[in-house]
Amino acid sequence: MTNLGIGLIGYAFMGAAHSQAWRSAPRFFDLPLDPAMNVLCGRNAEAVQAAATKLGWKETETDWRKLLGRDDVQLVDVCTPGDSHAEIAIAALEAGKHVLCEKPLANTVEEAEAMTAAAEAARAKGIRSMVGFTYRRVPAIALARQLVAEGKIGTIRHVRAQYLQDWISDPEAPLSWRLDKSKAGSGALGDIGAHIIDMTQYITGDTIGEVSARLETFVKERPVAAEHSGLAGTAGTERGPVTVDDAAVFLATFRSGALGVFEATRFATGRKNAIRIEINGSLGSLAFDFEDMNLLHYYDATDDSRIAGFRRILATEPDHPYVAAWWPPGHLLGYEHGFTHQVVDLVTAIAEGTDPAPSFADGLQVQRVLAAVETSSTTRQWQEIAA
Repeated sequence: MTNLGIGLIGYAFMGAAHSQAWRSAPRFFDLPLDPAMNVLCGRNAEAVQAAATKLGWKETETDWRKLLGRDDVQLVDVCTPGDSHAEIAIAALEAGKHVLCEKPLANTVEEAEAMTAAAEAARAKGIRSMVGFTYRRVPAIALARQLVAEGKIGTIRHVRAQYLQDWISDPEAPLSWRLDKSKAGSGALGDIGAHIIDMTQYITGDTIGEVSARLETFVKERPVAAEHSGLAGTAGTERGPVTVDDAAVFLATFRSGALGVFEATRFATGRKNAIRIEINGSLGSLAFDFEDMNLLHYYDATDDSRIAGFRRILATEPDHPYVAAWWPPGHLLGYEHGFTHQVVDLVTAIAEGTDPAPSFADGLQVQRVLAAVETSSTTRQWQEIAA
């Protein structure tokens, strides 16, 4: 089997999740190309070497530009903070490398537009790119998309979406790059709100056309982190400003006319990673919560009223999306499996010469929604989103 040499840039929370996916995908799925975990890149030589040993990478680099020049890297996986996505991804595409880039695609619409243009130019040369909205690849979510596409819930009228976390609800939780607008672009809005924007557009097959929004920063100053690992950290003695939103709420109108209500917050005490989606249509409804991620609830409005009610679907059957490669029915999947399915779809598309999804153009569309939400919060006016 032909190897596909992988170079991963970034080795923290997302880097570890992506590493696990590159390790697992070829061991459970019959892939047309064999991903080779050749190079891990990070700025700290000692730390990146330790991460490479732990995560299973063969070699390391401390300069991503050197990684792009290596002949043993055909695909670049970008797991850095958002402020470097555009520079790295565009350079990688121009160097003839396939690119997987974590979400949100960029920190600004202008960066996302440049990345999309680079992706289109590279596509003409057979170079593929994809943005990492991994929740699309949760089997229950992929099943929801199938049911909508099959017309099971009819014309969509309402979309409700929440992404609720509480990891910074303590006002003394230390600063990290995720609370710095120059690095992250935005706070809860881009970090987790981007996911529910993409998920609802994916499930419905529709896009958001206008928004009315409010952003809020509840804690405007925090301790500077003495050290940081993933989402956790240890507070130092100095303090610094929080320059992103803590919470985002917005109304939306989809291009079909469906109405949407969205909420993203990292201050929902007691909610660790609750992603709640409900879609109401003329013939039925679908409901999902990531904290019970193997379940999809389906209501068929055409049922006899004596037996009508939400049906609990345990999405672990072999004919559910992605599941056949894993365990027997009822043996549950977890958070990491979405990343593995992402690798499977991307590697398959590269081998077949087809366009993987979500594309950079899809990422740009989400970026336009994020920008419109920020503008609406500032102006207190509805904002239209370019098609």
